[in-house]
Amino acid sequence: MKKVIISVTNDLNTDQRVDKVANSLLDNGFSVLLVGRKIRNFSSPLISRSYDCHRFSLIFDKGFLFYLEFNIRLFFFLFFKKSDILLSNDLDTLLPNFLVSKLKRKKLVYDSHELFVEVPELIHRPIVKRVWLLLEQFCLPRIRYSYTVSTSIANYYHEKYNINMSVVRNFPFYQKIDVSTLVNDKKIIYQGAVNQDRGVDLMIAAMQYVDAKLYIAGTGDVLDQMVDYVIKLNLDKKVIFLGQVPFQKLSKITQSASLGLSFEEDTCLAYRYSLPNKIFDYIHAEIPVLISNLPEFISVIKKYDVGMVLSSRDPKEVASQINTLISSDRKHMLPKIKLAKKDLCWENEQKKLLSLFT
Repeated sequence: MKKVIISVTNDLNTDQRVDKVANSLLDNGFSVLLVGRKIRNFSSPLISRSYDCHRFSLIFDKGFLFYLEFNIRLFFFLFFKKSDILLSNDLDTLLPNFLVSKLKRKKLVYDSHELFVEVPELIHRPIVKRVWLLLEQFCLPRIRYSYTVSTSIANYYHEKYNINMSVVRNFPFYQKIDVSTLVNDKKIIYQGAVNQDRGVDLMIAAMQYVDAKLYIAGTGDVLDQMVDYVIKLNLDKKVIFLGQVPFQKLSKITQSASLGLSFEEDTCLAYRYSLPNKIFDYIHAEIPVLISNLPEFISVIKKYDVGMVLSSRDPKEVASQINTLISSDRKHMLPKIKLAKKDLCWENEQKKLLSLFT
């Protein structure tokens, strides 16, 4: 039985993509060990898994010293741990995986969840961005097996480094939902990071003109600012912050909603080429979506007609689209959503993943 060690920098509890990958490998005869880290004053107890997990307890939680400490710890962990295949998730775990794969002559697979060096957090940090870019330029052309979440990102890397990344989109597993349990309450859900340029402020502003409640499931760099913004607009009864929700519970919350939102702004290539898993989580919860006017987002609506694309980023016009969608009978949209759900499921997508490991 071949052993795969999967590396991430998060605390494991909220990473649906990595959990799906680990379970797919496990179900297909691989032994799996998932490595992450505990986040001080944040991480909850590790959720029980069918595969092995290990979390580092680190001195530093963020910044340069965190990445330095994590990568050094990960290097020695991987070097002394028996494995057959190393799976690195994103650029912040790649260097130790790359070095160990060369030193021990092990197969390395790279999963790029996003355009790491093009995220908005690096736009005004040119020195930090340059360091990550140098690492990317050194490692990526030398990696044989890699995949990413959207065709746009795969095309970007092909043009930049002449590499052929597979596309393994972040779809949920297919699960049937009992239609009789659907509710008519006007609830709106946003699940994901509360970070810069994710459009959370626009969602909040639009709620001034919407007779419903918005539930925000996630945390991030601008969470405190968004909480203050809600208070400023006197919307604390209409906008509810749920914090970080384990993905096993999050699906039930999403199913009880009437609409799912994804409002990423076109401020960087990472967002322009992104295809967030939240969109597919909404579809699998069998609720319509209202999403940004970005290439990968538009392609979903054009092909499956499961909601709307934002026609404007003016709060009143956004509210108008929200009101149109939540006032519609959800059951009338179900046939199209169900068709999309059958197509956009992990059972179909994992076949491409497994081809990289066999």
